[in-house]
Order: sequence, then structure tokens, then C-alpha cells
Amino acid sequence: MAFRVTQNMMNTQLLRNLNNNMSRMDNLQNQLSTGRRINKPSDDPVGISFSMRYRTELSSNEQYQTNVAAGLSWLSYSDTMMDQAGSVIQRLRELAVYSSNGTNPQAALDTFKKEVDQLYEQMVDIGNSQFNGKYVFNGQLTDVKPYTVDAAQTESTDDALIEFEVGAGVRIPVNVLGDKVFGYPADTDNVFRTIKDFSTALETGDFAAIGATISAIDTRMNKMLDVRADIGAKTNRIELVEARLKDISLNVESLQSKTEDADMAIVITNLKTDENVYQASLAAGSKLIQPSLMDFLR
Repeated sequence: MAFRVTQNMMNTQLLRNLNNNMSRMDNLQNQLSTGRRINKPSDDPVGISFSMRYRTELSSNEQYQTNVAAGLSWLSYSDTMMDQAGSVIQRLRELAVYSSNGTNPQAALDTFKKEVDQLYEQMVDIGNSQFNGKYVFNGQLTDVKPYTVDAAQTESTDDALIEFEVGAGVRIPVNVLGDKVFGYPADTDNVFRTIKDFSTALETGDFAAIGATISAIDTRMNKMLDVRADIGAKTNRIELVEARLKDISLNVESLQSKTEDADMAIVITNLKTDENVYQASLAAGSKLIQPSLMDFLR
């Protein structure tokens, strides 16, 4: 059965085809200007779901990397302070060895005492070290100064750990507890008590007490070295986590690019093709709409 094709039907079909062609050109021009294949959910509903998932993962990964950087900075600063504490205690040992010689006159012991008292204050300053305004050796009470010059040997620090999340469900403690470094108040090798006892022994000329100080210093020095070893182990682990997070970020960004980004060569080729088709449609349409009423009356 044949259908009668009217002029109005031909005009309507022409306009519909022109609009469809312009719509494709608009979409391609939008991709060309943004560099993205997906600019709205309707462009690719399945692809947009993957894209949102990738964006969420990248956002989480970025936060983990920020935590890793903060953790490494904290550990690095703690290690620096531990190095300074080690230098102080090493000097104390040297002074203890020098002054334990019974031939030293009291004047020499008094000179040693002056330096020991300065080293005591230096050790207290190290115990009160701050990183970004936070006391690093006082557990989670980072806004409270842990030690005072007058009573450091009787003071104990907070024992709560500061943990940074560096992965999904992965938390690593980054702070060093002051009691682990300098000793608990009841410890015989508490570094502050040891220095105070050393100073008193020098003042009274008690060579036996001076000699006993060496043993306490050695014990505390070994404990400090253990703490530094623990810092080093945590630093190595976090650096490995940092490298893994960077690899994950690169992989996810690659997947996101494949999902979202437009292939410029294909987009430009398709755009030129559609432009040619559009121009051809206009040329054909100009001939289609030429007939008028007068043409039908001839």
C-alpha cells in the first residue's frame, strides 16, 4: 500500500534530521571543549557510576596520603629529638667517666656539676619538644607540657597513642611516649632522676655514687636506642605505604581517564563528518523547500 508524502511531511522530516545532526555536533563540540567523553549522567549511565566510584577512591587515597605525610613528619621530628637526647646522655656518660676518677679535686667536680645541671635543663627542654604547637612526648595530651624543671623526675606522661589512618582499616601509631624515652617516675634509670643524683654526687664528692651513675646512664641509653629503632621501623613501613598509595593513585587515575576522557582524534573526525553532513542537509533542504503555491498552480 503506497503512502502519500506531502510537502509538510518532507519539511518536518528535514527539520528533524537537521536538529538531530545539530544535537550530535553540539555533543561533540562539548566533548572537544571539555576534553571529557562524559559531561552528564545521560552521556553514559554505566560509565558515570564507575567514574563516581573512581573519584571516591581517589578522594580517600588523597586523604591517606595526607595522613602519611603528616605521620612521616611527626616521626622525623621525634627521631631528631631522640638524637638530641642521645647526644645529651652520651655527654653525661663522658662526664660520669671523667669525674669518677678519685683524683679529681672538688673544684673539678664543681665544674662538672655546672655542666650537668645545664644538661638536665636541656633534657627537660627536649622532653617538652613541640611539633606544630603540639607536645610530642605527652601522648594525646598534646596541649599540656609534660615536664617541669623542678619535678621532672616525678612526672609521668600520658600513655595514649596517636594513630594515623593510612589505609582502609590500617592505623599506625606515630607518637613516642615520654615515659618510654625518659623513664617512668619509679624507674631507677629515670633520666631526670639519674642526672639529679649525678649532680648531687658531684656536689658532695661521692665517687661511689658517681660510678653508679654510669650504669644507670648505660641502661637508659639502651632503652632510648630501642625507641629510635622502633621509630625507624615505623618510618620504613609508612614509606612503603606511601609508595603503594602513589601507585594506587596512578592506577585509579588511569582508569578514570579511560572512562571519562574523550579521544580527541575520534571526536574531531566525527565532528568534521557531522559538519559535512549538516552542510549537505542544508543544501538538500534548500532545494526541498523551493516549491511554492505558484509552482503547484502552474
